[in-house]
Amino acid sequence: MSEGPQLPEGLARYSPATARDVGTESAQKRVLTYNTGSFEPRGKCMQNPTTRRQILAAAGAAFTLTALEGCGVGLMRAKGNTAAPTRLQLPPLHAATDRITRITVCTRPFRAQGPRLDVEQIGSKTIVHNYGHGGSGWSLSWGSSSIAVQKAMATGARNVAVVGCGALGLTSALLLQRAGADVTIYAKDLPPNVRSSFATGVWTPDSRICLEEHATPSFKRLWESMARESFQTYQTLLGLPGNPVEFIDIYNVRDVADRSRHANPPADDRPPFAELQSELIADLIPHAEEFAPGSHQFGARYLRRDTPMMFNLSVYARLLMSDFLADHGKIEIAEFHTPADLASLPQTTVINATGYGARALFNDQSVVPVRGQLARMIPQPDINYGLFYKDVAFIPRRDGLVFQVLGENDYYGLNDDTVIPDRAEAEHAVSTIAGLYT
Repeated sequence: MSEGPQLPEGLARYSPATARDVGTESAQKRVLTYNTGSFEPRGKCMQNPTTRRQILAAAGAAFTLTALEGCGVGLMRAKGNTAAPTRLQLPPLHAATDRITRITVCTRPFRAQGPRLDVEQIGSKTIVHNYGHGGSGWSLSWGSSSIAVQKAMATGARNVAVVGCGALGLTSALLLQRAGADVTIYAKDLPPNVRSSFATGVWTPDSRICLEEHATPSFKRLWESMARESFQTYQTLLGLPGNPVEFIDIYNVRDVADRSRHANPPADDRPPFAELQSELIADLIPHAEEFAPGSHQFGARYLRRDTPMMFNLSVYARLLMSDFLADHGKIEIAEFHTPADLASLPQTTVINATGYGARALFNDQSVVPVRGQLARMIPQPDINYGLFYKDVAFIPRRDGLVFQVLGENDYYGLNDDTVIPDRAEAEHAVSTIAGLYT
């Protein structure tokens, strides 16, 4: 038997004895054995000697194994060539309504003009506001709190109070400590029983951040600085125990080629929400990748893959709390009903990070609730991707898989302060995603 062409140097790790009849034109069946698998070439591409020689005899190049479309064989290709298309195969999600462990509801604090970050004098207290971030509280927390802390430290005070223990309160407190201040957090509730703990947990820095008509050039500059500082801070939290922050792939699944949930229906004349990511921080966002029908397991649908950051909020909030307490931070349980109640605090400078609670505490009617409900499901360790399909988002958090109804657009849940869980909505969310796997 002729030995045929020698395997290239790039495949020297494979024993020549495993290549049988490779390149013999008379052979009707050629088998390349790799480990325990056999690959049997069929079709005209391997019957043609010229094509076969081009594939097998690219002398001097480093090779890898890949699948060639149209041939049932693992073929060798030179490094640097365009990879042959491969079929996306995601681990199946075990989505079922009997696996729901909890349903939570939060009221996100939306302000049409954007977050409140001004300074107000109330009696002897200097109040630095840091609230009203819509669905972007966690996403913008470090950048927004940095602005609030600069204003607080500008008063000259070195003993500062923070009211609120959610995303903005905790980051404000930590940044105050790093600036050299003694900090006390005053809050009615602590994580995991604060509204911020009921967030979806994806980095969405422009989610309901303001209405488009209020996205002035100065606001855009402010927002961009908050988004960039927050993004860079989150890079320092990657790889920590428990994965408080990590990157994930999220697939937007569509039944038709082009569909956007952000655009209002033609008959809807309500003002649009600002969308700022693609305009101002596109360099921070990996390019999306499209998958056509037939290139994945979801049938005749279209997929677009994005790769955002995700927060596993139970671990992340605990990390922030631990860091704050380790640096001699103090927490006192307290409830305030009017600004006058703040007069009892020993500190003269206060950062107000009460989120939706600022509506009642400061009678700020510009704060509008946006109801958001999450259905939590038993974690599945092998699931590391998320899905958007129809009106539902699925996020693979380690502290419990998360399902949320998003509605047609960002007006869904607006001006709804209902906090009673809706079991039917939760089951709809889970069942919608489960339908992709049937």
